[in-house]
Amino acid sequence: MDRRGVREFLARHRYGVVSSLGEGGVPQSALVGIAVTADMEIIFDTLKSSRKYRNLMARPECSFVVGWEGEQTVQMEGVVIEPKGEELARYQAMYFAAWPEGMKRKDWPDVAYLVVRPRWVRYSDYDQVPALIVEMIIEMTI
Repeated sequence: MDRRGVREFLARHRYGVVSSLGEGGVPQSALVGIAVTADMEIIFDTLKSSRKYRNLMARPECSFVVGWEGEQTVQMEGVVIEPKGEELARYQAMYFAAWPEGMKRKDWPDVAYLVVRPRWVRYSDYDQVPALIVEMIIEMTI
């Protein structure tokens, strides 16, 4: 499994679990609808009133898990950004391609679009013997 294969695995999934740390280091996880860029960035929308938004704006390091059918998953650690301006429009276009119904939320006053830029990625497939486990360190400019 190479980087392209991992990206294709991510793109086949509509949901993932994002985990963040709240005040005092309290963990919080949430299921979110995702879109994936060619660079394996994960895009999702959320409300600015949500715990995950507050957590990620205060402490942008997070983790993600995608895929749980069978025994194949991608685990990811990365950093969240909240894009603005032209960058936001570019990410929204990718998100809306995966989630056309998300356009209905675009003009909500409290909606935010967040992007997880991966730093570490692990693909695991325990449906085969021996198990296939591939780890990648991702160098991205922020």
